[in-house]
Amino acid sequence: MFLILLNYKKPLSEVDRFVAEHREFLAEQYAAGVFKLSGRREPRTGGVILARAASLPEIEAVISRDPFHREQIADYEIVEFCPTMSSADLAHLTEA
Repeated sequence: MFLILLNYKKPLSEVDRFVAEHREFLAEQYAAGVFKLSGRREPRTGGVILARAASLPEIEAVISRDPFHREQIADYEIVEFCPTMSSADLAHLTEA
């Protein structure tokens, strides 16, 4: 499992130019089963994505297709972790 933290490095006016395309990218990754949860940070300084993939290189390849990455809108911090406990409604995300 991966926690991906996006930190905007360009003004929100530049971010907003690519939000629609970024959301299309997110929808593709949800349909592919890679992304599990996402949303903007508050205050609006970036975003957070919870993803599942087999490896860090796989996640890096996915991120490379994000318009925010392509346009150098955001920096990405990727945290790999192994979820072993959860609330009942998220139990399907834990690992044995």
